[in-house]
Amino acid sequence: MTVIGFLSTAPATDESMAADVAGAIEALDETGLTYETGPMGTTIEAESMGELLDAVEAAHESIDADRVSTFLKVDDKRTSDEPASEKVAAVEEHLGRDAKRRSE
Repeated sequence: MTVIGFLSTAPATDESMAADVAGAIEALDETGLTYETGPMGTTIEAESMGELLDAVEAAHESIDADRVSTFLKVDDKRTSDEPASEKVAAVEEHLGRDAKRRSE
């Protein structure tokens, strides 16, 4: 089974959140789970829902602020062990190219 989560967690502030987000990423790193960080959040792969939620809690709790906002989207693939990268690969197969565009 593969459980894929998309996590966005940050302090509620008008100031830069980069240091706090970096701390949350460090907390995820300590879990040993596979993850990939993008500009709007981090995709995390786990073997169980409990493992994913433990990682989310670690990232959330790492932020030392009066108010923390956390968004989590979960894809619980109960009959598959495919990694998150396979979801992207399937789309790219249909496109016949990479599913991204970089500005020049």
